[in-house]
Amino acid sequence: MQVIGQVDGQDVYEYVLDSGAAQISVMSLGAAIRDWRIAGVDRAMVLGFPTLADHLAHARAHGTIVGRVANRTGFGRFSMNGEEYHLTVETPPHHLHGGPEGLGLSLWRMEANGPTALHLSHHSPDGHMGYPGAVDFTVEMTLTGTKLRMVMEGVPDRETPINLAQHNYYTLGAEGVRDLVFHAAAEAYTPTDETLLPYGRIDPVEGTQYDFRTPRSSRQADPDEKGIDTNLVLSEGRPFAVPCCVLRNPDNGVTMQMWTDQPGLQIFNTWHFRFDAPHHDGLMTDGYQGFAVEPQHFPDSLNNPQWPSILYSPQRPYRQVLEVDIAKG
Repeated sequence: MQVIGQVDGQDVYEYVLDSGAAQISVMSLGAAIRDWRIAGVDRAMVLGFPTLADHLAHARAHGTIVGRVANRTGFGRFSMNGEEYHLTVETPPHHLHGGPEGLGLSLWRMEANGPTALHLSHHSPDGHMGYPGAVDFTVEMTLTGTKLRMVMEGVPDRETPINLAQHNYYTLGAEGVRDLVFHAAAEAYTPTDETLLPYGRIDPVEGTQYDFRTPRSSRQADPDEKGIDTNLVLSEGRPFAVPCCVLRNPDNGVTMQMWTDQPGLQIFNTWHFRFDAPHHDGLMTDGYQGFAVEPQHFPDSLNNPQWPSILYSPQRPYRQVLEVDIAKG
């Protein structure tokens, strides 16, 4: 484990999980995956910046664990047990990814357990970013061959909302992701308004650019470049052993498979992203830099009680299991 810089006078650490088949660089800042490499491919599997300084200046949740509540909470407010809460809104009109000092921008404690396992922990105090109650968060990362297993947990001291998401932008070694081929076990999605806030209904994906029941690329799904940024509703009753989605780079044969116990999958093809600094390997493209695939509960769940609950308590602590396998061939 090495110090790679400082934030607000505190050291930022990085540890490289190394199985021989894969190397994953994890920062204590945001519990972020900064780099992901696999044997036989000379380019990074995820978007990331070569230095901490570039990450601080340019990252948009790159590789972080976002929360306490990932995605959008409408107008930064919700009600629980008859009381209304107001969350910090950095960019109006909605609260996003836990706020400007959320988990993805916080410093976590890191403890390595050999070359392939890492334990991260963070205490979020009562009232932070407007959320009720204190929560002790942990993330266990274990790398076996090319597969990374992440177990994310949160133990609150009172009832409070929690909805974490691991926010990698996958590239699979591509210079632009518009031709990566995606397939997801999702018959429906949660449509949104122009601010990306859900209307509160669930619609079929058929006839939309979000229909990936048959494998296809962003170019094929969205030829008019309206953009892909939505929450897919994963098929109910799907066993964990069945991948929720597959992303493939047809140019180099690299495939990403993902397994999750979450009901939703936010996908985002970064069609409009522009950066003033290069990512790993000098990557700078005119949009379509990475393809985000983020298992989580649905956006604005706090204001849509008809959807699966994200309220947790000391008696019902939070837990999410995510597995990601990136391999060639």
